[in-house]
Amino acid sequence: MGTQGQLAFDTIYVAPVGNKAVLPQAQVIMSTQLRDALAKDGRVTLVNSPQAADVTLTVVLTDYHRDVAAVCEQDTGLASKFTLTLNAVCTLRDNRNGRAYFVNRPVRVGRDVFTDSGQPSSPLSGDQLQAEYNTVPLLGESLASAVAHTVLDVW
Repeated sequence: MGTQGQLAFDTIYVAPVGNKAVLPQAQVIMSTQLRDALAKDGRVTLVNSPQAADVTLTVVLTDYHRDVAAVCEQDTGLASKFTLTLNAVCTLRDNRNGRAYFVNRPVRVGRDVFTDSGQPSSPLSGDQLQAEYNTVPLLGESLASAVAHTVLDVW
């Protein structure tokens, strides 16, 4: 089971995630989840410095936004569901020869957030801020998985 492809590197350094998106304090969550995703895969060994690694992975969050996906039945001016989208770019560079495997490759993930109680006729209003806050780690998990596949799938 699994892939039969052979990677051109054995060790990887994951640089701290950069953040140009409007998503405060997301770097720590995203960095941790990215390292976890790569470690769980098992095809590469994570190291703590670029000098000890065959390759360096750099990820920068570039955009975070929400789009209304559904509105409340009683008031169409209120959203009951949003789609959150997180965009990032990633670069994988070989530390042994300076060659880039890829530069600024875009990665995009999304998650739905429900801000109401889930009952169409319920008068209970939702809490968009709390719903988004709870969804950021899920976005990070999706992003980490997408970046890990980008890095580890044989191109």
